Amino acid sequence: MADKNTTDKEALKATKEAEKAAEKAKKERIKQSKPKKEGNVFSRAGGAVKKFWKDFVGTVKKVVWPPTNQVLKSSVVVLITILVIGLVVFGIDRGLQALYKVGSEAVMELGEKNKAEEETTAAGSADAAIDEAVADAQEAAEAEATEAPAAQEEEAAASETSEAATEAETEAATAEEATTAA
Repeated sequence: MADKNTTDKEALKATKEAEKAAEKAKKERIKQSKPKKEGNVFSRAGGAVKKFWKDFVGTVKKVVWPPTNQVLKSSVVVLITILVIGLVVFGIDRGLQALYKVGSEAVMELGEKNKAEEETTAAGSADAAIDEAVADAQEAAEAEATEAPAAQEEEAAASETSEAATEAETEAATAEEATTAA
């Protein structure tokens, strides 16, 4: 039994040593796979730039450049397309500008027409007020003429007519001022 215990202990010891050796070998592989940093920052940066240009030149050499006549044809197609699209956009812009101008002129004409109609209506109201005042004055004069003697009738009619005419003119002037202020 003692042999068996020592053999188990030795086997355990050998297993642990094997695990340690495997772990050590793994660390060594990882260490070897990492690039070594040699030199200072500037020398490493210079090496990186040199590597970049070397890769760049290699890639540019692999590029297949089109022939000159194909480049010219493609350029002409692009320029014509740009010209056509530019003309279409220009035409749409000019059309919308003209439409806006016509619309704004129509709105201005309607505004002026409405203003003229308002002035005519106000002036017509003033004229109607004057005519009504004159008619009232004449009716009043006729009514007084039938009641008063002939001499008084003439004086009263003349004074009322002149007063009514003065009032009508005052109302007309007020109405005209109101319309011009509006």
